[in-house]
Amino acid sequence: MDGRKDVLGMWVGENESAKFWAGVLNSLRNRGVEDILIACTDNLTGFSQAIEAVFPKTDIQNCIIHQLRNSSKYVSYKDIKALMADLKKVYTAATEEAALDALDSFTAAWDSKYPKISKSWYENWPNLSTYFKFPQELRKLIYTTNTIEGFNRQLKKVTKAKSVFPTDDSLFKMLYLAMKDITKKWTGRRQDWSRIYAQLVIYYGDRISE
Repeated sequence: MDGRKDVLGMWVGENESAKFWAGVLNSLRNRGVEDILIACTDNLTGFSQAIEAVFPKTDIQNCIIHQLRNSSKYVSYKDIKALMADLKKVYTAATEEAALDALDSFTAAWDSKYPKISKSWYENWPNLSTYFKFPQELRKLIYTTNTIEGFNRQLKKVTKAKSVFPTDDSLFKMLYLAMKDITKKWTGRRQDWSRIYAQLVIYYGDRISE
């Protein structure tokens, strides 16, 4: 709660499922994490379900960038610019009501060609729209998982040089040492943290210990 980021754990799993994620979250809880206010995820299978089971009060925000990537996957080159411009009106709207109006307009314009896109947005809307209730400072913090993706990219640079590891443990040790090096640089706190913290107190005051 002092505006600094940290890595709370690293896990190796053969597949991502509700059971796997529940194990991760229970591990965090058993080690002392009492509460999570907002979780930003990339909508991995079973993740939201596990969060709701282990930390039921947590607000879940799906990563908008991942949703956009999935939306543009099968769009033809000649349509992509106009289609993404119409989607931008959805996720940059000032309010959830305005966002839903923009999504309705998007549906009317593009469903004849790409019906799966609006279907995905509507189906995931409960977790895509969480950030609309917050001010801009908080929205910027939670609308994407880019922070963890940037961290993962740095880990991949380390493992790229050596593609074969004799055991999971040897890989894990290398990742752990890389993580220690990466996080050494995380010395500062967010410049806008005092404003973000003030907003968190308004929304979650009963769960934040002063």
